[in-house]
Amino acid sequence: MKIVIAPDSFKESLTALQVAHAIEAGMREIWPDADYVKVPVADGGEGTVQAMTDAMGGRRVDVRVTGPLGQTVDAFYGEAGDLGVIEMAAASGLEGVPPDLRDPRTATSRGTGELILAALDAGARRFVLGVGGSATNDGGAGMLQALGVRLLDDAGDDIGPGGAALARLARIDVAALDARVREAEFRIACDVDNPLTGPRGASAVFGPQKGASPAMVAQLDAALAHFADVIKRDLGQDIAQLPGAGAGGGIAAAMVVFLNGQLRPGVDIVTEAVGLDAAVRDADLVVTGEGRIDGQTVNGKTPMGVAKVARRHGKPVVAIGGSLAKDADAVHAEGIEVVVAAVARPCSVAEALAAADENLRRAARNLAAALALGARLR
Repeated sequence: MKIVIAPDSFKESLTALQVAHAIEAGMREIWPDADYVKVPVADGGEGTVQAMTDAMGGRRVDVRVTGPLGQTVDAFYGEAGDLGVIEMAAASGLEGVPPDLRDPRTATSRGTGELILAALDAGARRFVLGVGGSATNDGGAGMLQALGVRLLDDAGDDIGPGGAALARLARIDVAALDARVREAEFRIACDVDNPLTGPRGASAVFGPQKGASPAMVAQLDAALAHFADVIKRDLGQDIAQLPGAGAGGGIAAAMVVFLNGQLRPGVDIVTEAVGLDAAVRDADLVVTGEGRIDGQTVNGKTPMGVAKVARRHGKPVVAIGGSLAKDADAVHAEGIEVVVAAVARPCSVAEALAAADENLRRAARNLAAALALGARLR
């Protein structure tokens, strides 16, 4: 029996490869002689650089850049020939910001722009830009400023960092945009289809997890709407309701307009690079998972990308989530036949994160046992 294990990382606890190892360990307790093929996957967030560079024989390049709070942070990008692979989370990520310091009104995406500059300096002219896991809601303003775009207020001064500052934007000057950007090709690995603004926009849906109160959400949404209006007036592009433009706190919108980026589901980009299709073709079972399986999972997250490949070959798919939301059943209609939670008892988030490896092993063991029992009962 061949079992393909293709999970995403579990945020703040395990990498995708560690998740795959834990699932294999649990399933081996029931099926010790099965052939286990581990294919760590990502959807544009954390783990994208690792997955892509591993698949393409590239390497990780460490760079010091501006973090979301304006401090200097250690970040990285992936390099494989003339391809640069960038995770926004590495430079502008939420995970590195303590909960009591999270404030999307002032958090900046400048470091992501600095990663792009570093890759351009190293010769990259093709890019995969993963925009998941950000701490920002600035519409990519910080990234644009790092690349030479001037975002000016009524006095002709550059606006400050953060999403709230966009409310003061009066004019956009692209004359100093790094010329190499116009020569490069950018694919945006986007794991959601949310627009820039509105009730499903960047601020309303993702702002709260980045520290935004309801009042801040309204302030940030209005600022992004103003940004979209100025872009439409000055550059002739209407991106407020473009599906996916709200990814990364709205940075996807800026990448489309200023980098001529092409939005594409991140998991599709990664699954192609890691050869998931070939691995699944002769599999008997496919196992996937992510840290939280909920209604958003169906909108281009890793389990859906894996299920898409499995469906193409008529293979059954099961999933393990670090936790399951009440709307997790939405994934069944998309081809994931069984979903189980890794956490088996009530506990705090900190306890769940600390025991993630053991929880996953146990859940995978019990899932395999249930599948084996079901096969015998038929």
